[in-house]
Amino acid sequence: MAERSRAPFFSQPVRLPLDQGSQDGRNGTIMANPFNFLQEVRTEARKVTWPTRRETLVTTGVVILMVFMTAIFFLTVDQLIRLFVGFILGLGR
Repeated sequence: MAERSRAPFFSQPVRLPLDQGSQDGRNGTIMANPFNFLQEVRTEARKVTWPTRRETLVTTGVVILMVFMTAIFFLTVDQLIRLFVGFILGLGR
């Protein structure tokens, strides 16, 4: 059985369902080309509003503070439950 030569997979157009077609005039057809994909990723990444260094540091500090506060809260609750259970079990002696 002879195989037909075919174009590589990434250069074949992919048809999307009509309700998911793109709005840029490509009529629901996209090219599964990795180079175009990377260019589109770079274009979209430029549109992102990235946080400033100060915003990142403040947010990181708040997260670390909340982790310590949560750890202290659960340590306290755990010790209270331990004392309560110890008291209940001690009544049986």
